[in-house]
Amino acid sequence: MRIRIGSGYDIHRLVEGRKLRLGGYTLPEQSLGLLGHSDADVLLHAVIDALLGALALGDIGMWFSDRDPQWKDADSAMLLQTVLTAPQLQGWQLINLDSTIIAQKPQLQNHIPAIRQSLAALFGCNREQVSVKAKTNEGLDAIGCGQAMAAHVVLLLCHD
Repeated sequence: MRIRIGSGYDIHRLVEGRKLRLGGYTLPEQSLGLLGHSDADVLLHAVIDALLGALALGDIGMWFSDRDPQWKDADSAMLLQTVLTAPQLQGWQLINLDSTIIAQKPQLQNHIPAIRQSLAALFGCNREQVSVKAKTNEGLDAIGCGQAMAAHVVLLLCHD
């Protein structure tokens, strides 16, 4: 059996007038969302980078350039599915995924079960294989001032 570990990171600015999507889940009743070329799902972008990094396949920008108009406002869940179904990922299975969302606001604790379920559904795995944690930045920097949100992801893949 072959095993690979990947890590991913992403950060996006919070702005008015955008939906807030995390892990493919749209948080209801939010006045701020993430700014980006696609839907700016900071968690899925970090997941995609972790997947690509585990297999030395580049990064999200190499696969889905923000200079390419076809990815404008793209659903990041669709971007993840594109990566998961790529020939280079055939035979690789997720063992576990551990993620941390760093946001001063909004409060994410009540949304974590739905975000975990969304990620598990996207991977076609059990929710027990997916961890989502939320942390604040204790009022420090752009995240701590409520101007941005970031995500870190580590995942483990295996291939028979």
